[in-house]
Amino acid sequence: MGAPPAPKRDVVWVDGLRGIASVLVVTAHICRSLAPHLLSPAMSDKLPPTLFQLPFLRCLVMGRPSVAVFALVTGFVNSLGPLKKSRTGNADAALSGVAKSTFRRFGRFMIPAIVVTTFSWVACQFGAYNIAHAANSAWIRDTSPTPSASFAGAFYDLFKSLGTTWIDGFNEYDRIQWTLTYLLQGSMMTYTTMFALVYVKPRWRMALIAAMFYFKWKGGDSLVGFNVYCGIFLAELSIDSDVADFVTAYPLIQSVGSASMIFLGLYFCSYPEENPEWALWSKELLHLGRWIFPSNVEYGRYYPGMGADIVATGIMFNATAKKILSHRFLCWMGKLSWPVYLLHAPLIRTVLTWVLFGASVRPQQGKDQDGNQLPPGWLPIANNWVVVFAVPLFYVFLYRVAGLWAQWVDPWCMNVAKVFEETVFRDDARVDKPLLLS
Repeated sequence: MGAPPAPKRDVVWVDGLRGIASVLVVTAHICRSLAPHLLSPAMSDKLPPTLFQLPFLRCLVMGRPSVAVFALVTGFVNSLGPLKKSRTGNADAALSGVAKSTFRRFGRFMIPAIVVTTFSWVACQFGAYNIAHAANSAWIRDTSPTPSASFAGAFYDLFKSLGTTWIDGFNEYDRIQWTLTYLLQGSMMTYTTMFALVYVKPRWRMALIAAMFYFKWKGGDSLVGFNVYCGIFLAELSIDSDVADFVTAYPLIQSVGSASMIFLGLYFCSYPEENPEWALWSKELLHLGRWIFPSNVEYGRYYPGMGADIVATGIMFNATAKKILSHRFLCWMGKLSWPVYLLHAPLIRTVLTWVLFGASVRPQQGKDQDGNQLPPGWLPIANNWVVVFAVPLFYVFLYRVAGLWAQWVDPWCMNVAKVFEETVFRDDARVDKPLLLS
């Protein structure tokens, strides 16, 4: 006879957290394009910070904590189903589900990425990025592809990018897809862990997951490794009756402790990507990192990762935070987080760039000392008022396009994956069930 079912837990808040993370990635890339000084904690080592360079507020314009959240959510949602089945004595069903989800995960990642890359490739060949190449924004210029030299070369470049995306993370037509290979690795890490530990007793499984977290921490895997294992550990805690009883028995510790964790996590997430020595608070974190982090690691990855893990842990034990994140608007954003992530960078380099820079004229630089004409300068933003109106409208446009993607393209991608699955799966393995969680 199996163990009694674990009590149900409300995990809707995870969708809200994912929705916030996705919109902050968009904001971070817009800020990289238009206000790169926000990557530092101050304007210089001698000048005071602007508003969004301050700790906590700068979390609104940073993207690295969001990547850590994606990795954590990957571990959480992809382990939750198998862990529940394992705790109810259905380990065989858990293994069957993990086997099928492992296979389907490749289609879930690869097919939409192929579609977006192809769209960006077509746009590139027809000159959609021409304005981006001349824009007065280093991030927009550096991440915008150039048309291929020939018709045959264009197809070669496309297929090359489709392959290198998953080999070394480089995609000429959508540079931000470098994260996809790591997040896919995070999914495989989660499934492998479930395969290995599904028959292990819960207490021993939590100990082993904690050991894997430490292993990834010491090994320098700050991008997905320890964040994924934090997500798996939180999934285990969320369905553990003893943890629920402890939290219920000590409500003051729950409320004060969880709020303190959220506060501390956001402080760590504020760690700047550049020039941490320019502000006292970030300089102190720089010194602290030498004590708590492994040697020769990137603090700009470790602090956001650690901060995101602490914030997520605090949220899980804070009823108010979970209620806020479970709001239907944030959950709606969470449902669209995947298309928003895939689509936002190509749309920034085309639609938003056209609006901000398209009406400008490249300034003439004059001649050098030998009388040779210098190349014209970069296209400036047409008008500051254009930014004020265009950027908010861009978010509306982006989510509208993401909604259409979810309505039309996602089902098509799922059908393609299903046809392939029916082709390669054995007859006794074909089922019309959705993924464990996406």
